[in-house]
Amino acid sequence: MATTAEYGLGPLTFPRGWFMVAVADEVTSTPQPVRFFGKEMVLYRGKGSGRVVLLDAYCPHMRVHLGRNTTSYVVKDGTHVEGDAIRCPAHGWRYTPEGKCDDIPYTTQPIPKAACVKSHKVVEKAGCVWMWHDMEGGDPEFDLPDFAEWDMEGEGWVRWRLDHLGTLPIHPQEIVDNMADLAHFRPVHGSTEIIRFENGFHDHIITQRLCSGHRTLVGSDQALVNDTWYTGPGILLSRMEGQHPSVIMICNTPVEDGEVRVWYALAVRVSDKAADDAGVALARAYQDTALEAFAQDFELWKYKEPAISILQVAGDGPFHKERIWHRQFYNPRERAGEFQRRVNGVHVSLGAAKDFAAEAAE
Repeated sequence: MATTAEYGLGPLTFPRGWFMVAVADEVTSTPQPVRFFGKEMVLYRGKGSGRVVLLDAYCPHMRVHLGRNTTSYVVKDGTHVEGDAIRCPAHGWRYTPEGKCDDIPYTTQPIPKAACVKSHKVVEKAGCVWMWHDMEGGDPEFDLPDFAEWDMEGEGWVRWRLDHLGTLPIHPQEIVDNMADLAHFRPVHGSTEIIRFENGFHDHIITQRLCSGHRTLVGSDQALVNDTWYTGPGILLSRMEGQHPSVIMICNTPVEDGEVRVWYALAVRVSDKAADDAGVALARAYQDTALEAFAQDFELWKYKEPAISILQVAGDGPFHKERIWHRQFYNPRERAGEFQRRVNGVHVSLGAAKDFAAEAAE
């Protein structure tokens, strides 16, 4: 496990951006403890409004965890969550979704100004709960993806199932490196020919455009055509063409400096109208197959040592540009443009494609 400082990414330990923190259906009015960005938090859904709330976990009164309790009568009597507010299980102090204490049940004195916890901006979209994270405390500087296919069920799209893949003992840098990793497609995914591979850098978005064989996804006699992009450092989407167009989503969210939690999902279009049971089954089979391809990458990440520097050779993709792009999220936001200007544009890796094709013909 290596840290942000060891990679030399910037002064911010954790990146700025939108990150997945939960599957929306799994968030209820029962508070649950979650840990991301090296911090304990509590996540719950308000009663009545259904609003999702994410707060720092510790009550400022005596530092009791707001979400880790099953035996207090605050919990047993059903007053742990009141409306959209949450009560501390130790002394009953109540905190609004904005993190301000609005009730201390046993005193008539004014509530101290310091009686507050940090509230985090969250959005529920596409079956997920997304958190905006910024160590500088700023508002979002770019939007979430539109996830358009999520709202196209009437046009034959089947919404994704969200698969929990657990944690990886690696820094996000090792995962983002995959965007520029041209040379891994043949040995890992069985790509016998790379027809085209290019990376685009567009401010907070990095893209990978690939036309290639891919034995895991399309067999040995077809070409896979897909566009893959990160919106910020934590949300990857990959759109694949074919008889049944599909969109893969992979989310990685830092838990600690050098550890990430990963989710995987796939939406697929199975017809030109709302899918029946057979269509849903087909979509789930697609998702399972695509997960096999991702598992090929995931296994490598799980057991590798940190690549603090890459021993780059001809035929590799533009790792240097990708790592410069990634640095914008670990530096103060006023410096983001500096890193963007250094890489913005399109980098086409053509020489490597010729090398792969020649090798395959031997």
